[in-house]
Amino acid sequence: MSGTWISTRAWLLMLPLLVVMIAVIGWPLVDTVRLSFTNAKLVGTEGSFVGLDNYARMFGGSNFRRALVTTTWFAVVSVAAEMVLGVLAALLLNQQFRGRTALRALMILPWALPTVVNATLWRLIYNPEYGALNAALTQLGLLDSYRSWLGEPGSALVALIVADCWKNFPLVALIALAALQAVPRDITAASLVDGAGPFNRFRFVIMPYLAGPLLVALVLRTIEAFKVFDIIWVMTRGGPANSTRTLSILVYQEAFSFQRAGSGASLALIVTLLVTILAGAYAALLRKAAGAS
Repeated sequence: MSGTWISTRAWLLMLPLLVVMIAVIGWPLVDTVRLSFTNAKLVGTEGSFVGLDNYARMFGGSNFRRALVTTTWFAVVSVAAEMVLGVLAALLLNQQFRGRTALRALMILPWALPTVVNATLWRLIYNPEYGALNAALTQLGLLDSYRSWLGEPGSALVALIVADCWKNFPLVALIALAALQAVPRDITAASLVDGAGPFNRFRFVIMPYLAGPLLVALVLRTIEAFKVFDIIWVMTRGGPANSTRTLSILVYQEAFSFQRAGSGASLALIVTLLVTILAGAYAALLRKAAGAS
């Protein structure tokens, strides 16, 4: 068979998938772009063309800037904590001890839980009247009275980060644990014979095997954290006083709560562009890491 026929047959085989992708992804994206240049409402009117007014209003508004700062803070802190906790858990579970298999299975449970279930669980833990966290801290003498962890702007975002880390650090741990299985035991044994301490052994022997997989985990978790919606919506709905309102929450409020489909579409495209830039930067890092190895 000629190369041209093979190529043509390959495209014909992919044609049904391409049609589905265009219908499911392509057309909604094109329609969102169209809406972003109008003042259309969600219900009742198509709206008229307003050019870049929606984008100018979003970029110039304090709501967008505050939501961007909140989103960035949430993503940076939660992902950093998940990476550290995941690596530490992987190092622990890579050791030989009784009950290791059961502990590995238990560690998967938070990640396997649906996000809505996880968020509801943490809402109960943080409850200001009968929450387990308040009860534990009060009995230990660390609190004088119960606090509304999700009702105070100073603690609500931190509480959300804790809930998100608890759910997602097992993913990082599993990726790191799989990478640790590839570390040759003879190299580890040789480093022990040479007198390398735990830190130097981790830095020079183990870390080169972890770097690539951890970079993949970093890419996945950063993108997911930057467009987070469900856990915040279930736990705080962006409150109190909009202190936990991320970009995704702002998109939902613009489009559905305030019924402004045009500005909601423009904000959704801005979020998409930011996530695409992040993905592109990480893809460049991955290619650089692959080339270096």
